[in-house]
Amino acid sequence: MGRHRKPSAVNVRRQSVIALTGLVPAGLATVTGASDGSLADKLTASVQQRLSPESAEENLPRPEAAAAPVAAPELMREAKQAAPPPPPVVKTVALPDGRVPAAAPAGPLGMPGIAEAAYRNAERILAAENPVCGMPWSMLAGIGRVESTHAFGGKADDGGNPLSPVYGPVLDGSLYGNNVIHDSDGGELDGLTGYDRAIGPMQFLPETWHKFAADGNGDGIADPQNLFDAALTAGKYLCSGGLDMRDPAQETRAILRYNNSMAYVANVMAWEVAYRNGVAPQPAQLPRI
Repeated sequence: MGRHRKPSAVNVRRQSVIALTGLVPAGLATVTGASDGSLADKLTASVQQRLSPESAEENLPRPEAAAAPVAAPELMREAKQAAPPPPPVVKTVALPDGRVPAAAPAGPLGMPGIAEAAYRNAERILAAENPVCGMPWSMLAGIGRVESTHAFGGKADDGGNPLSPVYGPVLDGSLYGNNVIHDSDGGELDGLTGYDRAIGPMQFLPETWHKFAADGNGDGIADPQNLFDAALTAGKYLCSGGLDMRDPAQETRAILRYNNSMAYVANVMAWEVAYRNGVAPQPAQLPRI
């Protein structure tokens, strides 16, 4: 399957600038000769006066004259607003049975409305956080269509949580064409030990999810089963490394991260164009993955 190969790490060096100020003497005067005695006397008297206890006492700042610390609540508020939010908690939320599908009206080409909302939400967040990427919601929709038909055709509740967890096949080598991937998270996200399997509507491997996990619905949790979290995480993954989705070559590179297959790329791009234009691709136009 070849999905979710880890991109090469990007090292970022941080530099700090320290401004140093020094006191440089403007000059040095040497007093010599009897003719300069009056100047020497004046200098001596001045130094003695500065060193005298009485003068030192008078020159000390009075406690009541000390400036009180100035509070800067506006600056504190700005600092808090500028501070990045804490990373989300990575976990799969246990939800009760008996939930019903979301009532949102269908989107383009019958796309489940809750899935469209998740993809468009991810586009908005990525446009603010990473405008260089230019990620369109339709590309995320193309990924979601190929990976899970938008959580089994929209079988998700109003919060974007699938009514049944979405899992891929066990990657133990028993299925032809799939990689063998040993367990990376002790079964924390995929419920398996020994081997991994892809999880959620955007089909992330647990190790990749931990690296890129994002909170798309603002609840402080990055749940791979949740459509909003999965869509935003997919966008972050595709955009990583400074890629620009407006460049077809870079878009292709990004999609190949999901599945190292040009047939897969062709399917995703076909559905991306379809959701933008409203014309579904014919099955004969889609190469077999």
